[in-house]
Amino acid sequence: MPSRNSNTDSNDPIGPPLSRRAFTTAVGATAATAAVGTRTAAASGRSPDEVTRERPFRAARGKHARRPNILFILGDDLGWADLSSYGAPHIRTPHLDRLGRQGVRFTDAYSGSATCSPTRFSLYTGRYPGRTKGGLAEPIADRSVGLDPTHPTLASLLRRAGYSTALIGKWHCGYLPDHSPTRSGWDEFFGNFGGALEYYSKLGLAGEYDLYEGDAEYKDLRYYTRVLTERASEYVRRDHERPWLLNLNFTTPHWPWIADGDTEASAEIVRRIKAGDRSALRNADAGSVEKYTQMVEDLDRSVGEVLRALKRSGQEEDTLVFFASDNGGERFSYNWPLSGNKSSLQEGGIRVPSVLRWPARIEANQVSDLPVFSPDWTATLLELGGARPDPAHPLDGVSLAGYLLRGETPGERDLFWRVRGERALRRGDWKYYRGRSGTDQLFNLADDLREQADRAKAEPERLAELRASWERTDAGLLPYPTTP
Repeated sequence: MPSRNSNTDSNDPIGPPLSRRAFTTAVGATAATAAVGTRTAAASGRSPDEVTRERPFRAARGKHARRPNILFILGDDLGWADLSSYGAPHIRTPHLDRLGRQGVRFTDAYSGSATCSPTRFSLYTGRYPGRTKGGLAEPIADRSVGLDPTHPTLASLLRRAGYSTALIGKWHCGYLPDHSPTRSGWDEFFGNFGGALEYYSKLGLAGEYDLYEGDAEYKDLRYYTRVLTERASEYVRRDHERPWLLNLNFTTPHWPWIADGDTEASAEIVRRIKAGDRSALRNADAGSVEKYTQMVEDLDRSVGEVLRALKRSGQEEDTLVFFASDNGGERFSYNWPLSGNKSSLQEGGIRVPSVLRWPARIEANQVSDLPVFSPDWTATLLELGGARPDPAHPLDGVSLAGYLLRGETPGERDLFWRVRGERALRRGDWKYYRGRSGTDQLFNLADDLREQADRAKAEPERLAELRASWERTDAGLLPYPTTP
């Protein structure tokens, strides 16, 4: 069934043969897949042979397509190995696993930061969070800062190029009256402004009601994941006259640890919120691996429902679907073999599950170990959508369109991260890291994914080079405000 939008055709040239370097990268991807193959198979119900059928990524040749619709889905605090296709032994995620099998699964994909709002800044702007004042909050916790409405965004630039734009779910880039998705390029917004909310009552950290349609409160006391799934399914089913961008930002599996049907737990949290307990939503005295598993599996079912709506709409072939987490997992996540979790610049805090599907252009059953991070997807989607970045706000991400469509091998570059008290930079297989102890460390991720074998003393020149590169980038960013 043909797509129902009137996107303009593009004629990309057929790319060059696979280079020796690309082939070497591809072989590495196969090795990365094999490392988790057996436990992935057990968790997902697939045989080891099915898992190892994933082949190293190679761009398709000779396909043509319209500018794609873009469905960009974020989970919230989902750990790198929380999907069965990434190795979780106890969580079943058949819909997200299938999405990956229908396209490309990325093993070395990263978020732009280690917490919610800075990563969203990096995705929406295509720049390091430290380029803007709002991105310095880790994360935004009050109404003092937000995404400047005059700053170009993925949505505003695609809208200028002819896209319809919508954001459904968690915003977490500032509060009304000064900050909102509809002030930053999205035609439509339905969701919550803050970093967390109670799934039934929609009460936020300060006890405020936090479900909006546009800039107006919207009353719906059903389980939040259900509400967002319905809204997103309705959006993709529409008769769109133009290509569209939908940012679908679930709050699942972020705390509070409440699954669909946990009305008694919900009522207790609401009682505590109304009594003035500002820590009630954090749910520190509750939750379990079992409850977390229920939430992740519910997220998987919800994504599956939206994908079914997309397929029934006739737009599946010409829609690029991307799924990732906004940062590493929290205390109930399955992150093995990574160290660290959310808020840390160790691998467990920033490496995230990421899958991409675009049937019109990307072949199925592929895996890539190319190191990428959130700002790269901004640059990539802008190029695929025919939008130009604003030269006054240069991107820090690199477009992967040439890699995905023409087989171009990206040159070696640095991936940079900064949070208060920590720093990190990755170049090839090497990672420079300084944690809150203040000690510089150096790890070879190809040999030591767990970041336990510190090579700083063995490789002092490499350490100095990577540290100097980090400091050059840092010098161009806004400083953190001093704390009283």
